[in-house]
Amino acid sequence: MRTNNDLLLDILDAINAIEKYASHGRENFDSDELIQVWILHHLLIIGEACRIMPKEIYDADPTIPWKGIIGMRNILIHQYFSIDADIVWEMVIRDVPILKKNITRLLKGF
Repeated sequence: MRTNNDLLLDILDAINAIEKYASHGRENFDSDELIQVWILHHLLIIGEACRIMPKEIYDADPTIPWKGIIGMRNILIHQYFSIDADIVWEMVIRDVPILKKNITRLLKGF
């Protein structure tokens, strides 16, 4: 069973992987299917780690939109034909950096 620290590190590792290719910009994201799949895969890892996270972690930082992250995971898994690239990219540039900051802070407590 993965520890709280393991799950938080999983999220942080996935964020770092997303940033690796997001740094190439939106045009590359739009034109390269491998980059799209790479980013979606790591968003799924983030969502799955959040889904199995114990309540104590949720309570440690209620400002993180845990349910929203899990909801996105569900969409990516179950409604993959209707994934909107604009929404995914917006999450990558707006939400992922904030999540990274919050997860890094949480890791210091575990």
